[in-house]
Amino acid sequence: MEPALVDGQGLVGVRWRRARVGQIRCVEHPDRPGFWLVKRIDDVFDDGTISVLSDNRESTRADSRTFGPVPVQD
Repeated sequence: MEPALVDGQGLVGVRWRRARVGQIRCVEHPDRPGFWLVKRIDDVFDDGTISVLSDNRESTRADSRTFGPVPVQD
């Protein structure tokens, strides 16, 4: 599967009031501070965290399947 974003493409982020399943979000990698990922929200939890997945489901290197839920960024 081809990536939705390729190296060199720009990205403009807009803050939403609420996280919703299916949105694309920038999230900070929990084990690598300052390293940001662009992922799709898979689930929203009541504790203020979200589960994010890569659009390429065959790649499990950097999404919630490996590092768990992440906090919603304010």
